[in-house]
Amino acid sequence: MKPIWIVDDDQSIRWVLEKALARENFTTRSFSGVRDALAALEQESPQVLVSDIRMPGGSGLELLQTVRDRLPGLPVIIMTAFSDLDSAVAAFQGGAFEYLAKPFDVDKAVELIRRAVDESMRGEAAYDERVTETPEMLGQAPAMQDMFRAIGRLSHSAATVLITGESGTGKELVARALHRHSPRANGPFIALNTAAIPKDLLESELFGHERGAFTGAQAMRQGRFEQAENGTLFLDEIGDMPFDLQTRLLRVLSDGQFYRVGGHNPLKANVRVIAATHQNLESRVRQGLFREDLYHRLNVIRLRLPALRERSEDIPLLTRHFLQKSARDLGVEPKRVSDDALAYLASLPFPGNVRQLENLCNWLTVMAPAQVIEQKDLPPDLTPRQEYAPEAIAVSTDGAVAAIPGGQNGTGATAGPVAASVAGVVTSVWENGLRTEVARLLRENSADVMDELARRFEAAVIREALDFTRGRKVEAAERLGIGRNTITRKIQELHLDA
Repeated sequence: MKPIWIVDDDQSIRWVLEKALARENFTTRSFSGVRDALAALEQESPQVLVSDIRMPGGSGLELLQTVRDRLPGLPVIIMTAFSDLDSAVAAFQGGAFEYLAKPFDVDKAVELIRRAVDESMRGEAAYDERVTETPEMLGQAPAMQDMFRAIGRLSHSAATVLITGESGTGKELVARALHRHSPRANGPFIALNTAAIPKDLLESELFGHERGAFTGAQAMRQGRFEQAENGTLFLDEIGDMPFDLQTRLLRVLSDGQFYRVGGHNPLKANVRVIAATHQNLESRVRQGLFREDLYHRLNVIRLRLPALRERSEDIPLLTRHFLQKSARDLGVEPKRVSDDALAYLASLPFPGNVRQLENLCNWLTVMAPAQVIEQKDLPPDLTPRQEYAPEAIAVSTDGAVAAIPGGQNGTGATAGPVAASVAGVVTSVWENGLRTEVARLLRENSADVMDELARRFEAAVIREALDFTRGRKVEAAERLGIGRNTITRKIQELHLDA
């Protein structure tokens, strides 16, 4: 392994770091100024560069810039005794691996250098994963491969397509891919979110209007159907379309023509319609909120996009892709995620789906402190909370804090708003874990998922209650709100006697 380079005009700093790194079996090479380091850089390169920011004869930021130009993958740690905002911002804008303020804890400095070494060792291999061209869609999960095959089969078709899936799964991406690989690819792709347009404006937005058709209509305006002529019209959130407009849309799909608002001359519509919704249209048809005949007109070809929790094996791939995309947008070096952090991300349910993951990667590109993102670098709302004991927190009138066993105040009531807040955190953690486990079992086609999870749930609850009551079954049953015979029977059924 190459040596760690230390550049600092303070001899004592160099000596301390040399001795500390030697104890960790790292070889070092020290320089008292920028010029000496730059001269040595012509002949060899370090594993990691640790440099002061202000030195006679040259700035550490200048050295950082030169190193970034010559060796873009080399981790550089900037040290300074001037812990001001400008220095920190300048270091990170220059591409520093980390910013270390003096005086520093030696052990923490060594740990930081060790992380930088790991970054350097993994650097070249990891950068092979860079994508030279931005792909339309990514996914190795079977459900996504089925989606890609369906898009391929539809590449020679102009059939109406209905895309279903939760919000944030990428329905518009699928619609754009269908257009791009269709005979209409040279025509326009027009997207309209029907839920985002007020009801009284949606008709004009879709079909256009004639001058004077209503107050404020001072000129003729083309609607989305005219704008999408010879191309594709993507109607997102079609389930929220007002009922009377559903009738007009059905007529266009049936007759191939429409009228502008206030118009008397029919206009032909040579448009392929792709619709999308996160709602259950069959249920809305039964409720009388969506026309059944329109549903069947739209449901010629149906594609369902899986939620991200159903394709968790794609999370590492998508994370790397979004980090690279975010870095390109910001003009910075792409960050990477450690294996442990990737495994943790893959275990999360991501209710916001792919959109949530992309937003997370944008946040990490800006806010994560190092080039390699560890689990502790994730936003606080995604990192595991502290394990809370089964007790509530009570706050007395004088501000004293006390823990009450069992989360109760002795009368069976929870101990105020603080306890409720803690309970909410714990609930979100175990519910997210449960959803992740359900998704895993469903992907593996496990049999009797409900029965299996119910048994495991009951076993965990009864075990915890027995631990809490130190094995007293009657008290445990009372705490759980079940009968004595019930808990005895459950203990036997679940083989909890031991």
